[in-house]
Amino acid sequence: MIDKSLLLDIYYAAPEFWHIVFVLWVVLIGFMLAELFKILRLRQKNYFLNRDRERYAETLYASRDGYFAFIYPDQKINDPRKHIVERCSRRLAVLMNLPAGTKSSFEDILKNFYKDDVKRIRKYVDFLHEEGISFDDEFALKSSNKHLRLVGSRINGADVNIYCNMIWFRDVSFETNKIMELENAHREVSKELLRIRDLIDNLPFPIWIRDNNLKIIEHNRKFNEFVTKPRDAGLEENAEITTISGESISKNLAQKAQDTNKTQKDAVSIVKNGERMVMEVYETPFHAEENLESIFTAGSLIDINELEDLKRNLKLHQNAQLEILRTLGTAFAVFDQHFKLDFHNSSFAELWKLDKKWLDEKPTYSMFLDNIREKRLLPEVPDYLMFKSEELKKFSQIIEPQRDMLHLPNGTTLRRLRAPYPMGGLIFAYEDISDKLAATSAYNALLSVQSEILENIFDAVVIFGSNGRLTSYNEAYIKLWNADKDFLDSEPNLDELLDSQKSFLANDTEWYNLKKDIAGHLLSMTTKTLVLSRISGDILDVAARNLSDGSLIITYRKQ
Repeated sequence: MIDKSLLLDIYYAAPEFWHIVFVLWVVLIGFMLAELFKILRLRQKNYFLNRDRERYAETLYASRDGYFAFIYPDQKINDPRKHIVERCSRRLAVLMNLPAGTKSSFEDILKNFYKDDVKRIRKYVDFLHEEGISFDDEFALKSSNKHLRLVGSRINGADVNIYCNMIWFRDVSFETNKIMELENAHREVSKELLRIRDLIDNLPFPIWIRDNNLKIIEHNRKFNEFVTKPRDAGLEENAEITTISGESISKNLAQKAQDTNKTQKDAVSIVKNGERMVMEVYETPFHAEENLESIFTAGSLIDINELEDLKRNLKLHQNAQLEILRTLGTAFAVFDQHFKLDFHNSSFAELWKLDKKWLDEKPTYSMFLDNIREKRLLPEVPDYLMFKSEELKKFSQIIEPQRDMLHLPNGTTLRRLRAPYPMGGLIFAYEDISDKLAATSAYNALLSVQSEILENIFDAVVIFGSNGRLTSYNEAYIKLWNADKDFLDSEPNLDELLDSQKSFLANDTEWYNLKKDIAGHLLSMTTKTLVLSRISGDILDVAARNLSDGSLIITYRKQ
């Protein structure tokens, strides 16, 4: 152990010295503590610097853009460009698929661009290095369909020293392709708009569009020909096509179209080049730009002068035809598209026993059927309602004339014609053919009796009508001449019939003269009987007579 008394003796022997030593020791300890504090502060500062450096680096790595940096040296040297350090970011290496990754040089990057683009990029980089001129341009990679946007800029410190030259690389393929699509779409839309403009400007009649304030905001070229002072679109307000009285042809019509939300039309008279014209104006409402609150109208003006002339001429012809129908004995009536009686003649009223006052009230076709049914002038049908329904359906089904027969309960038979009427509806014609049917029946009965008589005569008989054609024959003729029935039914003339008998009468050399002689005897008014010798040895008496109706009857009888 240290002797305390010894220490005290040493202290007291030279107290000033020990005071100095103590002070020096205290100063040394204080200096050491101060330096230790400085070291701790520097370490703390260095920690935060490193953390910020890592944070900035990670921020750069996380950027969607890749970069290539030309880093200048920190120390001052004569030519810092010779000591520039190149650095490629991870994002850039991935973006351009660089084989060397972050160790890639700027030359490795340039290999991915087209030759002409490489020249432009080199020029941009030279200006950046030499004069610090920034650039911003877009290039395409030759190895893919990517488009990259390159932005070059110089980074200086607060002391104006150059830190580095940076080139940022951004993949703008999506934006570029989108812009190209939009440009293509814009060109197509422009072409379509031009086609639409060509279409509406080359229409032969004026068209226009009114806004919700009834102001004309668009029109075609033809519109200018009908206004008093032609104008370009939108240059002159309140330009309107006016009537003879000077009023707008369709402004009130457009207001009505907007109020009712329905197309409106009207006939107007205007003056163009000193000529009065009758035209038809339309205003059609629509929701502009799909806005339910905004109703615009589309207007058009159609020339109907020719149509009006046609209508007048048609009406004149129609009236003339109806006047002719009034005088005919055939019963005519016209029921319009609304099934109402539009016209009838006196024969129609007489045929159906209809009152003139009742007809003047223009009854419907359904009322007409009910009326004649009450008078028992309608054919008896098991289901009258179905019959009437089918009759009314014919107004929409008949597109060409149709004929049928009506057999009335009183024994009258009518032939009915139904045909479309030009103005709509159907025209009906009724003809009483009861007498004709009776005469036809009597005639057919007479022919039947005649046929029965012919079939019961032993002589062979043929009859030629006034037209020189065969009209009748009997079975005895077929057996006598072994005739072909189909040939006889084809109504041959006398010359053809004689040719069918040739094989029974003569050979080829004699036939011409013989046929001429036979025909002369048959057609002669003086010769009553002709004797023919057939090749088989049969002798025939042939007689010919003219009947009262101009027919010729020939009989063949064996001796």
